[in-house]
Amino acid sequence: MTLDLLTTLRQQNPIVLTLANDVTVQDVANGLNALGASPIMSAEVDEAEAMVTIAGAVCLNLGTLTKLQLAQMRAVGAAANRQHKPVILDPVAVGAVPYRLQAAQTLLRTVHADVIRGNAGEIAALAAWNWQAKGIDAGTGSGDLVAMAQACAQKYHCVVVLSGATDIVTDGQQVVRVHNGTELFQLHVGSGDLLSSLVAAFAAVQPQNLLAAAATAATVLAGTGELVAAQLTASRPGTFAMLLIDKLHLVTPAELSKIAVVD
Repeated sequence: MTLDLLTTLRQQNPIVLTLANDVTVQDVANGLNALGASPIMSAEVDEAEAMVTIAGAVCLNLGTLTKLQLAQMRAVGAAANRQHKPVILDPVAVGAVPYRLQAAQTLLRTVHADVIRGNAGEIAALAAWNWQAKGIDAGTGSGDLVAMAQACAQKYHCVVVLSGATDIVTDGQQVVRVHNGTELFQLHVGSGDLLSSLVAAFAAVQPQNLLAAAATAATVLAGTGELVAAQLTASRPGTFAMLLIDKLHLVTPAELSKIAVVD
């Protein structure tokens, strides 16, 4: 993991194709744009191949799931696999609703996800790990989160980002823990979706090392959020969300290096 990758991202301005969650699409687009990537969203199956061709990476988000969107995800994912573009999957709420889990499992049988980014409940569901989740929340459970993330990575032959108070990034063997962050992320709907899209942006500029790309994305977002939270005198989720976009545009590798707690 190297924070210099942020400079590379800003220089290359990668296009990130996101099949977005309707609830958070604006946050994702603004966050990508502020950081230095170029977001593009699509809801049309027939343009899948052309969209993937111009993108550096794709992010598939199950947030506001429809049958049409699933068909588009299969088309976009298959095109990305053929073109060797990184595919990031955000399996929103698969631990809470059986249909979503079935949809994700079916998608993963036809599309290889290079990175899966989810909370504990979502990763547990994909890994068939004993956990209780509710809605989009991580839920509760017991056991080793690192082992759970590794099991999911090994099952799907990918990098897994298990986001939470400590972000866990693993390829099934190597493990990186990002200890930065703030509780205000939990009060801002879409923080996880934004992280998934940032993982795609960094994967676009470092596809040869997706573990490092994902760990850098997690460090950049967690560290930036921590810097913003330190400026606030009270817990203000609306203000935090606004200032987070500003700081993503302004934050430097040097600033992040000073506060990063990564092992």
